[in-house]
Amino acid sequence: MKRTALRLTGGLLLSWALAWPVAAQDWAWGLPSHVPAPRVPEDNPMSAVKVELGRRLFYDPRLSAGGNRSCASCHQQERAFTDVKALSEGGTGQLTHRNAPGLANSAWNATYNWAAPAVVTLERQMEIPLFGDDPIEMGVNDGNRQQILDRLRAEPLYPPLFREAFADQAQPLNMATVIKAIAAFQRSIVSVDSRYDRYLQGRAALSAAEQRGMTLFFGERAECHHCHGSFNFNDQVVHAKSRVVDTLFHNTGLYNIDGAGGFPFPNRGLYESSGKPQDMGAFRAPSLRNVEVTGPYMHDGSIATLEQVIDAYSDGGRVIESGPNRGDGRLNPYKSGLIARIDLSSQEKQDLLAFLKSLTDESLLKDPRFSDPWKHKH
Repeated sequence: MKRTALRLTGGLLLSWALAWPVAAQDWAWGLPSHVPAPRVPEDNPMSAVKVELGRRLFYDPRLSAGGNRSCASCHQQERAFTDVKALSEGGTGQLTHRNAPGLANSAWNATYNWAAPAVVTLERQMEIPLFGDDPIEMGVNDGNRQQILDRLRAEPLYPPLFREAFADQAQPLNMATVIKAIAAFQRSIVSVDSRYDRYLQGRAALSAAEQRGMTLFFGERAECHHCHGSFNFNDQVVHAKSRVVDTLFHNTGLYNIDGAGGFPFPNRGLYESSGKPQDMGAFRAPSLRNVEVTGPYMHDGSIATLEQVIDAYSDGGRVIESGPNRGDGRLNPYKSGLIARIDLSSQEKQDLLAFLKSLTDESLLKDPRFSDPWKHKH
């Protein structure tokens, strides 16, 4: 078997067999016992070379129409693959309608985006920032698609990587394989090494405040676990052995702009696709892993700090005193029955905050496997 090697930007030496396809068996998840293996589409198996290719595409602005945006523009590693903005800026300066969700552990999501029940794979989700026009993010369209693919073909590293990652295809560098490679890289972004994870494995201890916060979180006083009780701290989870998958969406009482349950257009949650009044303001509960570094919060980035998020849940919803979104979310008729006023004490709030901070995976934020391979070139 003939082998070759490419020295990639930053000094990384990538070696693989050119003659044989890289099989899924060369990929190992390396998960702790409390985390099940994710489900992977049969038509896009994991491989080391495909993940490396996807990492390069993820960070490459040449994939955007203007050559000025990459996936990483809105999904930054040091922020657990979110950004610091309430709403992100697309390739033409338009703002997204919703806050950039984190990508860590997205391999286990049952649906993607904030309220899109039909988007059930990372491959399908990738089409939205690539091709979407409301707003334009990456700006790929029928008029510029060939030009963008030609840019990628002109990069010396890409043709051999595509040939090896997609050896079964006669013309392996195309937009479909671009999407598959990026999706494979996103699946590889695993975050299971927080202090809480190490605590579960007997490798670390939690402080007294963190333990009190954990009791609150998983107990019936704060009731956080009803929407965030899985190993991934959300309630839409699918893994390799899943049979029945719940896809739940929740109205948490953030808005009530008309006194009848209204949310601001175009951020009306599941209602935007279903048209059902009871779906007004219903959004997917995101994972709370790394929540310490993923602010601002909520589907529209309208809550700046984690302390304010805890306050809103303690109050059973949010009251907005003035402005166009003025209203008492606590009285929203479509609010989930799980969101009730619980009046946490100041100490309880601090304890809950301490526990949430124990979910930060510091290694994720600087792991070179997920970092920008073009850092010294672009």
